[in-house]
Amino acid sequence: MNDMLPDVSVIIPVRDEAVAVEPLIHEIAAAMAGRDHEIIVVDDGSDDGTDRILQALAARMPRLRLHRHPRSRGQSTAIRSGVRLARAPLIVTLDGDGQNPPDQIPLLLAPFAADAPSLGLVQGQRAVRQDGLAKRLASRFANGVRGALLRDGVRDSGCGLKAFRREAYLDLPFFDHIHRFMPAMMLREGWCVETVDVTHRPRRSGRSKYSNLARGLVGIPDLLGAAWLIRRSGRRGLAAPEPPQHRPATRGREDVARP
Repeated sequence: MNDMLPDVSVIIPVRDEAVAVEPLIHEIAAAMAGRDHEIIVVDDGSDDGTDRILQALAARMPRLRLHRHPRSRGQSTAIRSGVRLARAPLIVTLDGDGQNPPDQIPLLLAPFAADAPSLGLVQGQRAVRQDGLAKRLASRFANGVRGALLRDGVRDSGCGLKAFRREAYLDLPFFDHIHRFMPAMMLREGWCVETVDVTHRPRRSGRSKYSNLARGLVGIPDLLGAAWLIRRSGRRGLAAPEPPQHRPATRGREDVARP
């Protein structure tokens, strides 16, 4: 590993993705060519041989770093483990199933090139989802309820493609499934949030770790908890203003300074 600190840490939480993980890592390396980066894969208790594939890859790829949870602790905890290990000031996350195309990463990083120190998160939003009808309808309903309660101005906060400042993430309160509520939590802490439309593709193998019913059931208490945290923050104006036409964006109140 190069002793110089990377510009970007790409974090991939995986669980039982033996088929998808190797081509995904190669795609990420291609998308990040020419930029100093590291790739951190957090294996969240896989038992299908994913860990052996990752170890073989790490022996050939010096930018690849591995961390393993002996048992599954959930996607949010896996992301948190990766962020704690990350050495770069900018973090990119994407799902380990291959549905988030790595060639979209530069779109997420582009807004950080501007002089915008208050920008904490660039949230990807899937323009055309490549999921089954039942999953799309369930997600649309869940996003509608989430948007009504949290008023963060984001229509697809569950998209795994995100870019954010490490320091901004470490500002956030941690709870299970926080990765689905990051825009609202960033706004709660006074950071700015922007959105970028990204592409999406079908799952290459395996299946989702949650059914639509299970996904909804585990999300209800977290959604209520997130809404409670926002109310308790004392920052009342989380509804986003009209975004500029050249770049979709959501921002917190103009009179809220960074803590």
